[in-house]
Amino acid sequence: MGHKKRNKIDNAVYEHELAILQEELVKLQEWIKQEQKKVVVLFEGRDAAGKGGAIKRITEYLNPRHCRVVALGTPTEREKTQWYFQRYVPHLPAAGEMVLFDRSWYNRAGVERVMGFCTDDEYSEFMRSCPEFERMLIRSGITVIKYWFSVSDEEQERRFQSRLNEPRKRWKLSPMDLESRDKWVEYSRAKDAMMAHTDTKQCPWYVVDSEVKKHARLNCISHLLSIFPYVDLLPEKLTLPERKTDGAYVRPPMEEQSFVPAKYGADSAKTESAAKSRLKSKKEKTSEDKSTGEEKAADKAKSKKEKAEDKVAGKAKAAAKAAHKHAKKHKKKRKATKKARKH
Repeated sequence: MGHKKRNKIDNAVYEHELAILQEELVKLQEWIKQEQKKVVVLFEGRDAAGKGGAIKRITEYLNPRHCRVVALGTPTEREKTQWYFQRYVPHLPAAGEMVLFDRSWYNRAGVERVMGFCTDDEYSEFMRSCPEFERMLIRSGITVIKYWFSVSDEEQERRFQSRLNEPRKRWKLSPMDLESRDKWVEYSRAKDAMMAHTDTKQCPWYVVDSEVKKHARLNCISHLLSIFPYVDLLPEKLTLPERKTDGAYVRPPMEEQSFVPAKYGADSAKTESAAKSRLKSKKEKTSEDKSTGEEKAADKAKSKKEKAEDKVAGKAKAAAKAAHKHAKKHKKKRKATKKARKH
């Protein structure tokens, strides 16, 4: 699908709408729990497409005992010898649970296919068996929902750069992610083939336009809620009873307890002063980095413009040379014709 630049939702509006949707998610969770439903939600898509952010907003206020996230790492040597779907089966939900897969068995149709981690036979077998595997889950009473987060090449590059520049997010980038940049077309072909084989009537793919993360989160959560005929089964608001007192209880001396050092708080003026100094330094560095980034972008644009101008000049020079050669050839031909007429 094409991605067009669009206006981003106002942050206050986003926060307000997100709060409403998250309250509905709590109601959905209670309905799933009381109705003993089993739900699986798969999150797939390009690297840095926003899957993790959407999962985080979905689970933020949910009970981890009833809603959990599964993000499996690289399969072990033992797991590589198992039936392909085997390592995912133990994570499927029991009654009253919802499981969110941050990447799933579709690794075989994507990264394993593109990077050569599976054979052609293994890939073909996956494409044949995956739709039947999902139909089997559905027949057993599990609701399977599949989301594909779609993002443009340009936006992915911007997010990669953001992760490289932010130490807290750098762990999200692996050498494999960077290598995937060179295989954008191969991943596109793999995704198209995956959709063609596994976008079934019983278990369709839902594509989430993730060019703007906040829009993607709201749209995904809204759609997820729309799938279920849930009702509000939240318990009634409770009344907090007064705390009972026991005059005979004496608290042990506080000096006998090991407290966490109060680096921050009312009695930590020195620490807070140092923190303010660090914050100031960070702001200055951010400003410098921004200026450097703008300079680099300007230099890049200038270089691009100069290359374009050189290309145009080169074409013009080549055209002039060709015209001169043609005129010279034509002149020589005219002379030869004139000489022939004299004879």
